[in-house]
Amino acid sequence: MPSRKVQIGVWMTAILFGLSAWAIASEFRKYGAQEIFNNIRAIAPLSLLTAVGFTALNYLFLTGYDTLAVRYARHPLPYRKTALVAAISYAISNSVGMALLSGSAVRYRFYATWGLSTGKVAQIVAFCNVSFWIGLFAVGGLVFTLQPLSAPKLLHLPFDSVQPIGLLFLGGITAYLLLSALRQKPFRVGDWSLPHLPLRLSLAQIIITSCDWSLAAAVLYVLLPHQAVPSYFVFFSIYLTALLAGIISNVPGGLGVFETVLIMLLSPPLTSDTLLSALLVYRAIYYFLPLVLGVLLLLTYEVRHRLQRRSASRHRTAPVNPGHRVEN
Repeated sequence: MPSRKVQIGVWMTAILFGLSAWAIASEFRKYGAQEIFNNIRAIAPLSLLTAVGFTALNYLFLTGYDTLAVRYARHPLPYRKTALVAAISYAISNSVGMALLSGSAVRYRFYATWGLSTGKVAQIVAFCNVSFWIGLFAVGGLVFTLQPLSAPKLLHLPFDSVQPIGLLFLGGITAYLLLSALRQKPFRVGDWSLPHLPLRLSLAQIIITSCDWSLAAAVLYVLLPHQAVPSYFVFFSIYLTALLAGIISNVPGGLGVFETVLIMLLSPPLTSDTLLSALLVYRAIYYFLPLVLGVLLLLTYEVRHRLQRRSASRHRTAPVNPGHRVEN
């Protein structure tokens, strides 16, 4: 039976999702379906193509997570393999949520098949999950410190601005780099362990994950009318604040929570109907399209893998032809 803490977490997630869904539905009721559709049609084709291009470039950087992870685990694999795992795992976990479960299950399926031990797979999963937060700490620390916004009331934070979060994030990144440079063993606090990485690998990790976060924000930014939105740097701060709220909520994909915070921080001057229309397109391009491609890649791999196993099994069980005996 689930513990009390787990039950409370589930209820809080359900309540927060319900409130966010109600807020989004309230916004949609202000506008007709035709108005939303017209706003979607008003998005320039070049903006749509740019958003798709940024999404593709974002997934290219996402493949860097697993590429660095196998180096950390000291079990290098060809890039085509790590890229396949990363593309599928992130396409699924970004949409389904609960990345620790969904992404880890995909990684275990592939890496175990390719001969990695359970311990090695666990190291790779830990590296990728830590990298996600390292990237958030790096870009969030910089952006929240230099471009502080009012803290959304939805988060119930004990301060009025997100700048303290930025300073906290920068402190965390500084400590992480110092540990990488000075300490040669994993850093442990109780049951929690921070893997030790060489400084060069830590810097590569920060660069890749920071590019990942920056490109994800750029996908939505290019879909918004530029005359009604702030500069990209200001928007990036708003985007990270909304995404952080979605992560804290534990709602799959931050659905509802992410949109609610964006509406709170961007409208006005951006009208709610324009923002909601852009968010629908953003969800389709950044979440749904990679999910469809990721599932197709996974199914293609599984079919090919089964056919190869059947072929290998037939070769092992085929009778050996002894040849014709030569009579003397």
